[in-house]
Amino acid sequence: MTEYGRSPGSEPWHPEDPLYGDQGWGGQQAAAGQTPYGGQPQQQDPQQPQQYGTQQDPYQQYNEQQQYNGQQRQQYNQQQQQQYNQQQQQYNQQQQQQQQQQQQQQQYNQQQYNTGWDTGQQPAMPYGAGRPDPYDGQQPGYSGENADYYATPEAYPPPQPPSRRRAEPEPTTDWDAEAPQEETHPFFTGDDGRDDDGEYDDDPRESRRGGGRERRGKGKKKSRNGCACLVVSLVLAGGLGGVGYFGYQFWQGQFGAAEDFSGSGSGSTQVEIPKGAGLGEIGSILKEAGVVKSSGAFVSAADGKSIQAGVYILKKGMSGENAVDLMLDPASRNNLIVPPGKRNSWVYEQVDKRLEVKVGTTKAVAKAKAKTLGLPDWADDNPDIKDPLEGFLFPATYPVAKGMKPEAVLQKMVAQANAEFGKKDLKAEAERLGLKSPLQVLTVASLVQAEGKYKHDFDKVSRVVYNRLKPNNLETVGRLEFDSTINYIKSESTLDVGAVDDLRKLKDPYNTYNVKGLPPGPIANPGLDAFNSSLKPTPGPWYYFVSITEDKTLFAVTNAEHERNRKKYEAEQEKSGQ
Repeated sequence: MTEYGRSPGSEPWHPEDPLYGDQGWGGQQAAAGQTPYGGQPQQQDPQQPQQYGTQQDPYQQYNEQQQYNGQQRQQYNQQQQQQYNQQQQQYNQQQQQQQQQQQQQQQYNQQQYNTGWDTGQQPAMPYGAGRPDPYDGQQPGYSGENADYYATPEAYPPPQPPSRRRAEPEPTTDWDAEAPQEETHPFFTGDDGRDDDGEYDDDPRESRRGGGRERRGKGKKKSRNGCACLVVSLVLAGGLGGVGYFGYQFWQGQFGAAEDFSGSGSGSTQVEIPKGAGLGEIGSILKEAGVVKSSGAFVSAADGKSIQAGVYILKKGMSGENAVDLMLDPASRNNLIVPPGKRNSWVYEQVDKRLEVKVGTTKAVAKAKAKTLGLPDWADDNPDIKDPLEGFLFPATYPVAKGMKPEAVLQKMVAQANAEFGKKDLKAEAERLGLKSPLQVLTVASLVQAEGKYKHDFDKVSRVVYNRLKPNNLETVGRLEFDSTINYIKSESTLDVGAVDDLRKLKDPYNTYNVKGLPPGPIANPGLDAFNSSLKPTPGPWYYFVSITEDKTLFAVTNAEHERNRKKYEAEQEKSGQ
């Protein structure tokens, strides 16, 4: 049987059927009476008769062929759809996919329609080619005419020779065009794919293929590229303006003149400058108080001058130069300066005046709140102490102005004393010097401050104190006999305290003419010079000293030598009194 399921006949079943061999081939055709198997007669089953009349129905064969072609076409359509989907998913690889699609199309055409037309190849002769059709002239419709099985309206178009085939149109994209394309980006066109109602196109793929649906009845949307460019321009202009502004400010701060008021100002304001503040910090304080317009103006006017800490009475709206001049004037300082050697009684009176409060107010606060003002734990260790704060109101400059509280002023002074005296380990120093407590170290410093008067005498005066405190002292027998203690008892400051015999009769724990050893506590507020001299006395055998003039103090080892020095002192006093 042949490919079509029929026996050989006198004529081909359908001579024009391209699937039944190739009538135009130059291949060999079996001669009459010969088999297509190379001259060997076809063996036939003797048990089975020849079935010339049982060949397959040509219409059934045609339907099967049509079904086969439909399946192939459906497979082709599926391949085309898959390729199209791949193009949509792999946007950035479009060129590569198109090449693959062309290769697949060529392979498909070669497989489906390679029947020998114009190929230059001679395929093998199909089975039964050139055999006579036994039904030639016997069956109507198959002799004298060639039935066209592709002529029905429902039939698929017949295959064409390769030379007459036309390639399937491939989807085109905007980037395939060689000519310059019109800009379609929404930033420049203002069209984001939505219509006037805010709806997107049904199929964005159609728009990319140039086949989008026509929007009937809707005008073209106005381009928004002008607005976008305007916004970008405004942003750039704002950025350049900001950079320029900050650049100008930086240039002004580095090289330009600082902002400043003009004139001497008006009104009055009180400004406190803390200790250790530099010119920059002082300028910032004055700016916040409204005294100067900028810190730079004050720093420039000060030009490295030293401004002391304290309270100043200044004006508002002053130029930097006027502010510096006023702060250098002592009259503008509203500060309390505590000189070394001043007693607490003097300090209390000055604080009352500065605060403009009733006399005795500060002294009463000191007595009532002594334990809350920050004294060290070794202070006030003797019940005979007259004032626990004596020796702890450290000599310095303090801001004291109206409106402040006495307690706050005293706390600052005690804090300053703790800071200065705390730099030394007073307990260890007292033990080294043969003293009983740190308070006695401070007491010796107050005696040195009161008796020495001048810095160049403090070291020797300190040695006299320690020599008189020795147990083997035969000159004063353990007594200090300092006039300064009598003045402290009497709240006086005089050189003529009276006769020694009369002084010994004065009953008071601070009377060093009557009591051996140190008084209960300090008798004044020593400065750092006297304090340091009390820790490092100059070695020497002296027990006596007398100051003849401000610049000259005479020291003696024996009482007889001391009496000679006293006469020199009296002679100087008479000379100065003439």
